Amino acid sequence: MKVAVIGATGYVGGRLVPELLAAGHEVRCLARNPDRLSGVEWRHKVDVATADVLDRDSLVDALVDIEAVYYLVHAMGSATDFEQTDRVGAENTRAAAEAAGVSRIVYLGGLGDDEPDHLSDHLASRHEVGSILAAGPVPVTELRAAVIIGSGSASFEMLRHLDEVLPAMICPRWVTRTQCQPIAIADVLHYLVAVIDIDDAAGEVLEVGGPDVLTYRDMMDRYAAIAGLRRRLIVPVPFLTPRLSSHWVNLVTPLPYGLARPLVDSLINDVVVRPERDVHRLVDHEPQTLDEAIRRALAVVGDMEIKTSWMDSASMHRPAAPMPQDPDWAGGTMFEDRRIVACASTSTELFATVSGIGGTRGWYVAKPLWSLRGWLDELIGGVGMRRGRRHPDHLRVGDALDFFRVESYEPPRLLRLRAEMKVPGDAWLEWQITEEGGTATLHQLARFHPRGVAGRAYWWLLLPIHKVIWNQLAKRLVHTAENAGAVNEAAEAPPEERDPPGQTVEAPPPATVPETR
Repeated sequence: MKVAVIGATGYVGGRLVPELLAAGHEVRCLARNPDRLSGVEWRHKVDVATADVLDRDSLVDALVDIEAVYYLVHAMGSATDFEQTDRVGAENTRAAAEAAGVSRIVYLGGLGDDEPDHLSDHLASRHEVGSILAAGPVPVTELRAAVIIGSGSASFEMLRHLDEVLPAMICPRWVTRTQCQPIAIADVLHYLVAVIDIDDAAGEVLEVGGPDVLTYRDMMDRYAAIAGLRRRLIVPVPFLTPRLSSHWVNLVTPLPYGLARPLVDSLINDVVVRPERDVHRLVDHEPQTLDEAIRRALAVVGDMEIKTSWMDSASMHRPAAPMPQDPDWAGGTMFEDRRIVACASTSTELFATVSGIGGTRGWYVAKPLWSLRGWLDELIGGVGMRRGRRHPDHLRVGDALDFFRVESYEPPRLLRLRAEMKVPGDAWLEWQITEEGGTATLHQLARFHPRGVAGRAYWWLLLPIHKVIWNQLAKRLVHTAENAGAVNEAAEAPPEERDPPGQTVEAPPPATVPETR
């Protein structure tokens, strides 16, 4: 079957595509920015179309000749009014699917009561999207899941960090009372692939969950036991509101407040599969237990083989924000800081150093200041520094990198990061590498597009600190690359040409071209 996946750059969509390919389907991935798919291992096996659920015409064009559509997008965490954004996206998809002659829509929603008055805003929006999609002539199969357990999922990362960071915690009373039926990501993918070939699934709302029904406290206890941690002391109190709990989650876990708040709000609702809607009426499959799902997720995290993450679809920047390559007149004022440093290494060696920045390696200079900036960002509801990076050595467009996101990645010449911390404007940090005669040159560019007076005040107040940091960062990157290159040359040299034991290879100091503006 020829299927389209809307949301292929997200957590579930990025894992669903290879499963669809394995099942023999032809897959077209729809994305606002197709470059986000350039680094995935299955890119050459799929068709990619540029489309935005907020642009109906782009959807119609992208769905030509498509038989079935997977709708896996959600604006939670990336929009102030995510309910309205989701509403428009669903309406456009319904209309585009009808216009393109699509025969089936498969949608992944959330478990919960059918009465919107009894649901959190997040779950109510999930149900509303399903209703909007089903209001058209194209049959819809809606799968509803509760907490999805898998490496990189938002729910799993929240569970993992709360357990690993805090030996004791104060929690809202409902943590010990609300019933939940978690499900492994592998089982969610199995059901998503299976229902597309089942005619009786058309027009149905099917609920999916694992074999365990338990409270959120029970889940934390199970995680602690499997991870080899002592049983966490959990004290339920009546006065901890979802708002306060969300700020607490934001401070302790990598999840920003904008994502933590709707997730925490949803935890007050019982989310258990009802027999009359159980997917097993149509799909014969034995799902993993919670313990099995946690063990598999931890194994993947330990091997640093996380394929997709909640961070993949959690970009915080405004869709209409200017791009750093836009002409000066396109977005108004643009402040810049440029550094140019010559390097004795090759462009490949220098780029390896540059692209390895962040995460566990850090930012080479002023580590306490980077940590402080991340902590301040978390304090006001931003993403902070705890996201780290998906892999210590590999990057791809769309990857989160501390409080940046990879916007452009073109080895061995270009890496551009877009800032996602809370600032009064839009910020980028970019490195371009040129090479002549076997010698590379690093071009570092920090750009800031201010919003209003606050943005301009932010730039000028922090300029003295930034000038020092940017200058030292460029030099340190070059120095690190030169040292790495010298060590590699020494290791590859014939034994008679190697330095005697006890001697080290020192790189010459980097030559710096004066700053330009």
